[in-house]
Amino acid sequence: MTKVALITGITGQDGTYISKLLLDKGYVVHGIKRESSTRTEDKDKEQKNTNLHFHFCDMTDYSKLLRIIQEIRPDEIYNLAAQSNVQTSFDRPEYTAEINALGTLRLLEAIRTLGLKKKTKFFQASTGDLFGNSLEIPQNENTPFHPRNPYAVSKLYAYWIAINYREAYDMFVCNGILFNHESPIRPENFVTRKITRAAVRIKKGFQEKLYLGNLNAKRDWGFAGDYVEAMWLMLQQDKPDDYVIATGETRSVQELVEFAFREVSIELEWEGEGLEKKGRNAVTGEILVEVDPRFYRPLESSLLVGNPSKAREKLGWIPEVNFEELVKMMVKDDLEFVKC
Repeated sequence: MTKVALITGITGQDGTYISKLLLDKGYVVHGIKRESSTRTEDKDKEQKNTNLHFHFCDMTDYSKLLRIIQEIRPDEIYNLAAQSNVQTSFDRPEYTAEINALGTLRLLEAIRTLGLKKKTKFFQASTGDLFGNSLEIPQNENTPFHPRNPYAVSKLYAYWIAINYREAYDMFVCNGILFNHESPIRPENFVTRKITRAAVRIKKGFQEKLYLGNLNAKRDWGFAGDYVEAMWLMLQQDKPDDYVIATGETRSVQELVEFAFREVSIELEWEGEGLEKKGRNAVTGEILVEVDPRFYRPLESSLLVGNPSKAREKLGWIPEVNFEELVKMMVKDDLEFVKC
C-alpha cells in the first residue's frame, strides 16, 4: 500500500528536500506549515501533485496537530519544524523552547493518544550543536552533550523526550543528530548563505564589504539533499535508533569565505588577528571582509565535527556532495539570484 508521510516544517530547507525525496518514492505527503505562510509556490506544487497536501498549523497548537494526525494517520512523521537560528535563540529563548522542545512533545503525545504507537514511525531532527563544548573530537552517538546556546538546549529536551517515548511506550522513534547542512535554498539569515551571496554581490558591485563574527569557528558542513536521505533510511530499519549524520570533516568560517570568493574569481589575503582581522582583494588591495563584534555569540561552541561511522555501517549512508561542491552549488545559485 502507498505510504503516507507527515512533514512538519515542510517549507524549510530540509522539508523541501525530504518532500521531494518521498514524492519520488511514491509516498502521499502531507506537510504542516505556519498560518502566516501563504507562498504561491506551495499552492502551485499542491495543484500540480495530487500526492502533496498542505495543512496550516502552528507547533504550539496541540489540538490542531492532533486533528491533522488523526485525519491522515501517517506511516511516518518527520519533525523538521524548528526555530533553528542560533543567534535568534539568544534573542528569543522562550519562543525557541516552545517550538523546538514542546513542539516535539506535542507530536509524540498525539501519536500515543491516538493509538498509533505501532503504526507511525517518528523522526526527530536533532543537531550537532548538542555537543557544544565537547572535549571529544570527533563526536559520536556516545559523546556527552554540552549545549552552548538556547537552540541546542531546546533540542536537547526534544532528543531525550523522543528517547523517553521510545522506551516508555515501545514507539518507533529515531533521533538524527544532524551536523550543519546547507544548500542553495538555505535562507540568508544563516552564515553560509550570507557569505556566498555577499561574495556574488561584491563581485557584481552591489555590496562593498562582508561583515562576520568569529572567522575561526569550525563546523562540519554537508549538503541537505544528502542528509534527508539518511532521515528516510532511519525509518526503514527494523529497529529504531539514534545516528550522527555528518561528513566527518571540518572547515572554518574563513575557509568558507575563501572558497566562496574564489568561485567569483576573487582571491583574498588576510591580515591581523581576532577583531582586527581583515580580508583584502589580493589584486586590488581593497578590504572586502571585516570582523564585527556584533556577530559574536555570547557563547561559542568548540570544534564540532561528527563521526558518521554508525550511519555508514548500519544505514549504508555516505554523503555524496563534499564541501567544495556545496560552496560551488550555492554560489552558482546566487549568481542566478543576483542579476546584473
